[in-house]
Amino acid sequence: MTATAATSAAREILTRLHDVMAARTNAQAKLNQVVNIIGEALTSEVCSIYLLRDGALELYATRGLNQDAVHVTRLALGEGLVGTIADQVETLNLDEATSHPDFAYKPETGEDLYHSFAGVPIVRRERAVGVLCVQHEASRRYDDVEIEALQTVAMVLAELIAGAGLIDDAAAAGRGARDVGPVRLTGLKLVSGMGRGHAVFHQPRVIIEHSIAEDTEAERHRVYSAFRQMREQIDRMMSQAEFGVAGEHQDVLDTYRMFAYDEGWSRRINEAIDSGLTAEAAIERVQQRTRTRMRSISDPLLADRMHDLEDLSNRLLRIVSGQLGTAAQVGLRRDSILIARNLGPAELLEYDRRRLKGVVLDEGSLTAHVIIVARAMGVPVLGRVADIRTTISEGDELLLDAEEDEVIVRPTAAMEEAFEGRLLITQKRRAEFAAMRDLPAVTTDGRRIALMVNAGLADDVAALDVTGADGIGLFRTEFQFLVSATLPQRDRQQRLYKEVLDRAGDRPVIFRTVDIGGDKALPYMTHASENEENPAMGWRAIRLALERSALMKVQARALIEAAAGRTLNVMFPMISEPWEFTAAHTLFEGQRAWVQARGRPLPTTIRYGTMLEVPALAEVLDLLLPQVDFLSVGTNDLTQFLFAADRANPKLAERYDWLSPAILRFLARVARECGAAAVPIAVCGEMGGRTLEAMALIGLGIERLSITPAAVGPVKAMIRTLDAAALRVRMAEWLAHPPADLRAAIRDWALRNEVAIG
Repeated sequence: MTATAATSAAREILTRLHDVMAARTNAQAKLNQVVNIIGEALTSEVCSIYLLRDGALELYATRGLNQDAVHVTRLALGEGLVGTIADQVETLNLDEATSHPDFAYKPETGEDLYHSFAGVPIVRRERAVGVLCVQHEASRRYDDVEIEALQTVAMVLAELIAGAGLIDDAAAAGRGARDVGPVRLTGLKLVSGMGRGHAVFHQPRVIIEHSIAEDTEAERHRVYSAFRQMREQIDRMMSQAEFGVAGEHQDVLDTYRMFAYDEGWSRRINEAIDSGLTAEAAIERVQQRTRTRMRSISDPLLADRMHDLEDLSNRLLRIVSGQLGTAAQVGLRRDSILIARNLGPAELLEYDRRRLKGVVLDEGSLTAHVIIVARAMGVPVLGRVADIRTTISEGDELLLDAEEDEVIVRPTAAMEEAFEGRLLITQKRRAEFAAMRDLPAVTTDGRRIALMVNAGLADDVAALDVTGADGIGLFRTEFQFLVSATLPQRDRQQRLYKEVLDRAGDRPVIFRTVDIGGDKALPYMTHASENEENPAMGWRAIRLALERSALMKVQARALIEAAAGRTLNVMFPMISEPWEFTAAHTLFEGQRAWVQARGRPLPTTIRYGTMLEVPALAEVLDLLLPQVDFLSVGTNDLTQFLFAADRANPKLAERYDWLSPAILRFLARVARECGAAAVPIAVCGEMGGRTLEAMALIGLGIERLSITPAAVGPVKAMIRTLDAAALRVRMAEWLAHPPADLRAAIRDWALRNEVAIG
């Protein structure tokens, strides 16, 4: 089915559903008609509707299954495919239903004959109140356009069942009343800091009451008008945006504006209106598609770009519905902690920074645009906090401690006193770190440790002055590609690289060539392996770049010309074998010759290095090291490859320890070989930004760390209290005969020797 045919089919379904909703029949009769309409339109042998009643999903209507099962078959949330869809609020599309681990057979339905299965949640006020599903005897996956048609119908069904009084609000809201006593919620520290204030919800959810359009052209004009108003708002906010610290993070806001003007987004909303939806429903429909994509994206950078689009969708929906009020428009009347599912950077800028003491998010990640802006504003942020809407009420007093990954709701007097004590200590520590900014990172026995920072935006270079770091040990050049609507041209890349070098001055910058592909798919680039089962280990980084040599040549030329008269440090990602490095090196040298042949100025020196992320590379270091100028270990990818553990899987996130003998022995061997070859080695993963782990790395002989700017102060404080020689002797003993708990042994040693590990 083509997209045009899908739009036509969806329009026909909605037209027929409109008639059903207007008919003077009871709700059961309407649902019986709905399953027949959908089944016929999608030529599906089975179509069923399950509704949430008394905490379970009850079969309410079906075409194809046994009618005797209606109001008899019930599934708990999380039980079977239907229960999984409702529990996770996500779509399933299976060519063989029984192969799914959550499949649960209900004999009374008579569904033995059917192999394929597709289901979508029926969502009301951000909660699943039912499930719409189809089944087919043949084993096949439903097309994307068919799934989108189901999702569109599910929106209309939410309206129908709400109007009929069939939504079980108590079941949808969860069991039990909200606790009124103190509650401690945990999450993920996104921006360091502590804050105290009263809970303020960013915005009430816009509830769409009417999904089917009466006049398509009128709906289209409403959307056009809303787009104009939204873009004017964004332009006005950005022109007024000011930051009180170095670095205005203009790149982030420019990207946000780019999304606001994206024609593809507005085209998709228009297509949804063509199918027969109202303006509000069309925006929500496209937003649901965005959320579905976000769930399937494991790469945090690309997922965060989708969060920006989600933020803009919320803004557009509020404008078109006339529900413009947010807490920012009303104004913060007292010290406040902002509560939201997610935020965009422009939305955060609307708040009075004198009153905004922190942010707590349902979602969020370390690389989101709003986090970059929040860090510049000095606003602490805690993300991935579950149950905030059911646990926190407007006006509740909150104690936010991002350092401890927690927020305390309705604290007792004792909790408040303890919080104030920690706040005083934190303020004192920050002052101590600031006082060390210009001091070298030297151990007590005289070992100079190079502390670099990781970056991805031009404005991130400001962290060098703020922290006193030695340079940028990892500049992620793919960030520019991920936030662009089209492939960045050479002159645009060159301007970015030159600006970074100019701002860094005489401090070194190591540019990592683009790490895209696999799970970092770009909308304007396709390749032969788009649906990889293991994208982190797939066609990405240097593998893709060598195949798309034109892409790498453009970047090489941009880097070479940007570094004219200076040293250029280039690092290749995901190198598995020496020949890949040789091929990338040869390509760069070819571009240097091209630039030189045209009489253009060149870098004084080009230093070539590689990331060590793939364990196989460690087995051929004797062949690689004579060719490279430096090597940097990416501990994030290395850990997941070494342990065969997906770092994006929450069940595995804490299972494998960076201070395990396996990791430390591996790194010790690599460090020894690099030392013997006189090749500088650094660590640029998250491991180096944690004080205890950084101490262990120094104990292995690694003296170059590239970490987040926020980690520079604590790690420098640790270094200046550490006797590296004594630690190396002890570390060798531990690795030769590992204790049962190596982390505990390292921590005990640090405490006994008064090392400042925080």
